[in-house]
Amino acid sequence: MLDQAFSQVYTKFKLHFYQQVFSRFENREATLTTVESFCMEVIMALGHPTIAEFSNMMHLSTPNAAYKINNLVKKGYVKKVQSTTDKREYHLYPTRKYVDYYSISYAYLQEVVDRAKQRFSAEELQKLEEMLRVVSDELMPEIKLPSAGPAVAEPTP
Repeated sequence: MLDQAFSQVYTKFKLHFYQQVFSRFENREATLTTVESFCMEVIMALGHPTIAEFSNMMHLSTPNAAYKINNLVKKGYVKKVQSTTDKREYHLYPTRKYVDYYSISYAYLQEVVDRAKQRFSAEELQKLEEMLRVVSDELMPEIKLPSAGPAVAEPTP
């Protein structure tokens, strides 16, 4: 039963995300392809990765990753910012244009959290948070995420 419960929650979050992505195509508001949307999800999740870090996470060749990143730069969703410590490296920052797009899609996550806060006691919420941290940190070691959370928009000069 636990596997079914996990699967249902995971599937519902995925389906809601897909609804948001495809509704933008329906309204012709989106300029991102589906694959580009997934690439942006990875960039957001990794914080401010380098092209090499993005490439490694996606299991892409560096040239293929660079091509995808350059398309996102051209469309105005990513900005490459030169590293202050290693001038050969560039970190990927989502632009305000993407962060606004992203926040619409992720309003659902906040909505579910708000509903949980109404439904469960403080003790139950604390236990749920503890269990989710264990699942993320200990039971899913294959995926490393920065502790700071999702990326924010590009730095202002």
